[in-house]
Amino acid sequence: MSLEGIIVGVDLDGVCADFYGRMREIAAEWFECRAEDLTENVSYGLTEWGVKPEKYESLHRFAVLQRSLFETCAMIPGARKYLRLLSDEGARIRIITHRLFIFYFHKSAVSQTVDWLDHNGIPYVDLCFMKEKEQVGANIYIEDSPQNVEALRKAGHHVICFGNSTNTHIPAPRATSWAEVYGLIHQHASR
Repeated sequence: MSLEGIIVGVDLDGVCADFYGRMREIAAEWFECRAEDLTENVSYGLTEWGVKPEKYESLHRFAVLQRSLFETCAMIPGARKYLRLLSDEGARIRIITHRLFIFYFHKSAVSQTVDWLDHNGIPYVDLCFMKEKEQVGANIYIEDSPQNVEALRKAGHHVICFGNSTNTHIPAPRATSWAEVYGLIHQHASR
């Protein structure tokens, strides 16, 4: 099936990059404990690890500037394979991420992002650093942030929720693997 003309808006953290896995390693170092002592089942903001809302920015800044968070995350299995398949079938891959939410280290965030995408062979045509993802424009969004999924759906966009512990309350359509994402994209495109 051809996906010619379809724009797929893809989030990075929690969708393509294992943000929570890498952040867990960095938080263990930050708190001087073992990573195994930090639960894998977190909510947005990482309060389960003892991160206070007013202190998250300090941890995040350390993670990006001292530990190259955005460059050292593992790739979520299947991201490269299925994004390449979608691209080969004519879909336009538009990476949409909100990694510029803390001021004064945008250069590091952007360069780490581009390096990570290139190193992992992720195909994309557009790279957008946006908070209001609905303003970017896509036919289908792949997103894990509960707030973003809800905002995009409220604005009338088709969103596949990439499932993790932060979004268990979000209803279908949802996927827990890139193989499922691929199938759901084709299912939606064939309507």
